[in-house]
Amino acid sequence: MPAPKKKKTPFKKPAGKSAAKPAAKSRGPAKSRGPAKARGPVKPVRRPVAKVKGSKAKTRSETPKVPVVKAVPTKVPSFVVAVVKALDDKKALGIRVLELGQLSSVADYMVIATGNSDPHLRALRIEVEKALDEVGSPARASESQSESGWTVVDGFNVLVHIFRPDVRESYSMESLWKDGLDVPVAAILKA
Repeated sequence: MPAPKKKKTPFKKPAGKSAAKPAAKSRGPAKSRGPAKARGPVKPVRRPVAKVKGSKAKTRSETPKVPVVKAVPTKVPSFVVAVVKALDDKKALGIRVLELGQLSSVADYMVIATGNSDPHLRALRIEVEKALDEVGSPARASESQSESGWTVVDGFNVLVHIFRPDVRESYSMESLWKDGLDVPVAAILKA
C-alpha cells in the first residue's frame, strides 16, 4: 500500500530559514538564474568611485590643527593692523584675526591672542588700547577679572580677546567663530 501523502500547510517555514527575518526587497525584475541554490547572504557590490586629482581623504588624526585660510580680505582696516602690530610688538603668542562681517552685529573683526601670565595680559591690554587711540578709534571698554586669564578689549569694530594658554584652550574661541574668514597675520604684519 502506498504511503499517505502529506498535506501542505501555507504557514510552514522552509528548512534552514528563520521566520523572524523579513524577506529581502526586490531591486528590479527577477532574472532567471536557473534552479535556486542554497546561498549565503547577498553582499553589496562596491562600485569604483571616480577620484579627483589632488584630493585625498583625511582622517581626524591627519587633519591640520590650524584651520585653513578661507579667503583673504582685499583691505584690512587700519585699526586691525594697529592692534595686530601692538600685540606682536609686546610678544603675544598665537595671534589670530577673524573677519566676522555679516556673522555678528557686535563687531566686524575679532583678534585672539595669548599672553604668558596675568601681568603680560595687562601689558597687552594697555598696548592695544594705546594702539586704538593712535589710529583714532579709541577702545569703548575693556573687561578683565583678576586671575581669570582672559581680557577683552572692545574697539567697536574689533573685539580683542587675550588669554592665558590654558584658558584659551578651554574656551576655544576659534571653534566658536569657525565660520569667520581667517585673515593671515603675516600679511598684516608686512603691511
